[in-house]
Amino acid sequence: MTEDHLASLIATAEAGKKDKEGWQALPSGRHMTLYGACNGVSLTISRIAAIKRQGDLLHARTAKGETYVVALDLLFAGAAEAAQGSTRKAGFV
Repeated sequence: MTEDHLASLIATAEAGKKDKEGWQALPSGRHMTLYGACNGVSLTISRIAAIKRQGDLLHARTAKGETYVVALDLLFAGAAEAAQGSTRKAGFV
């Protein structure tokens, strides 16, 4: 993934400004998915709530609190998911 690709993905996901530790959090209810591959093995990191860049590494923290550290050059795509709003009402309608 190039610098421009990552910057575009961060802007599309509407990630906030960096906090004191360097994490950029996505707005509440919004998530990101990253796609990577190495030697024919693919990796999908979904429901990312915050990201942090450290040189050639990208740290991705999921909604479950898991943290992945991946080489930026092994990532090839990303998706910014829409905010999850409740459009269904509970019970029978």
